[in-house]
Amino acid sequence: MAQVWKCTGLRWPADGGPALEWDGGRRSPLPRGKRVAFAVPEGAVRRCVGARGHACAVGAAVPGRSTGARCEECARLDRAHSVAADTIADDPRPYRVYLAWFGPGMVKVGITAVERGPARLLEQGAVCFSWLGTGPLMAARRTEELLRAALRVPDRIPYAEKRAVRAALPATEQERAAEVRELHARAVALSGWPESLRPEPCEVVDHAGVFGIGGGPEAFGEVVELVPGGGVGGELVAAAGPDLHLAVGGRGVVVLDTRLMAGWELVPPGPADPGCGFPVREFRREPDGLF
Repeated sequence: MAQVWKCTGLRWPADGGPALEWDGGRRSPLPRGKRVAFAVPEGAVRRCVGARGHACAVGAAVPGRSTGARCEECARLDRAHSVAADTIADDPRPYRVYLAWFGPGMVKVGITAVERGPARLLEQGAVCFSWLGTGPLMAARRTEELLRAALRVPDRIPYAEKRAVRAALPATEQERAAEVRELHARAVALSGWPESLRPEPCEVVDHAGVFGIGGGPEAFGEVVELVPGGGVGGELVAAAGPDLHLAVGGRGVVVLDTRLMAGWELVPPGPADPGCGFPVREFRREPDGLF
């Protein structure tokens, strides 16, 4: 009987590179060049992963295209205890406000606990970022809202948009940092900052090298879901946020969102190279000219 794995996601530990995490806490480091290969057994059903460390009470089936891998009830429970959902007001930990850049015209504002360091930025696939201020949770929240209203900076950018621009990023760190520096200067000049939030200097951190994006082979598309009987096998050329960029035989580089793996029972692929046997959506290419 084939060994079965259950993936709980892609992790970005502070002391190393990305790693796939499995049920039970085991991690598989993902150095660039490593071969990543697995399959979904015929007849398999994707099941809800539960919430906050608790299994789903009914083991509900969930759609293949869901990145949350949770049924409605577990998704509600998970979000009810989420800082991102603005449902927790009494967290005593200090928080940081940040500006994160994902590509030209794609800058967002967000908050993260100081104790997490840059992990949140790595998890989101931020190509570069700078801290903006540090203070209590509610002060960080008010500052986030101030920037959204005054500078029209969003607090969310869809992953699909982040992926689509990775192949066309500016070549230098200075170019990639320009929008963050400009918005940082405008942000600290605003009136209405909470007194309890301490402004931070603009020190842009660039993750392009950590992710392995830029200068490598361009991805042609993204896996939209895993399906029973399908599989994938390829060489890891880059990893950003939850995404693995895999060079699959004969097709080029495809992006696999590892959140799509959660909830499935995964097995080693057969002896034949699986390439990419999951549905793929090709990225839209803009024409070079009018004709």
